[in-house]
Amino acid sequence: MTQFSNTNSGGKSADPYRDANLDKEATLAEKIEGLSEFMSKCQFCMMTTHDSKTNLLVSRCMSLAAKEAGGIDLLFHTNTESGKTNELKEDSNINISFLNSSGEWASVSGRANIITDRGLVKQHYSRQLKAWLGDLGDGVHDGSENDPRIGIIRVKMITAHYAISRKNVVGRVAEVAQGAVTGKPAAVNKLREIDESEVQNWRSSH
Repeated sequence: MTQFSNTNSGGKSADPYRDANLDKEATLAEKIEGLSEFMSKCQFCMMTTHDSKTNLLVSRCMSLAAKEAGGIDLLFHTNTESGKTNELKEDSNINISFLNSSGEWASVSGRANIITDRGLVKQHYSRQLKAWLGDLGDGVHDGSENDPRIGIIRVKMITAHYAISRKNVVGRVAEVAQGAVTGKPAAVNKLREIDESEVQNWRSSH
């Protein structure tokens, strides 16, 4: 892949923020469990799919319904007749991103499939879904756990990266202020990366 560069930093790292914040000490278990906990606390996320008709990316807010495989695979309720299911049928590549009010974030890249198995739907069904699907009054499409419009989007993680704070608010402000004066990169986050081989390793034991 051709890389973009706009300057020559003379052998020095041109991305000192990443160098200062990358968490190289965390074990795989710590990285996965930290990510899983963060996603659960956020609950709401942005799901990004590819619209093959326009060749554009499309995002919408989703609520995390459950996790599988030790926290790496994500489940979401969906209306099977919605646009996102059409997009995923054409292109299963997907991104799920989380963000909280403190600026901590996570990005999960993976592939998705649409599950219509009633057993899985009933296992994760919530009565609140009726508010989103409505009752069409035909005795079938009633927003219940038996409504055939209700499906599950299962996102199987391929890679992920996320950043969680390593200091409290006062500490982060002080670190950023110091960096603005001295030019020293602010070490305020634990930036963690989970590559494809790590995901496969985790999946094999969960």
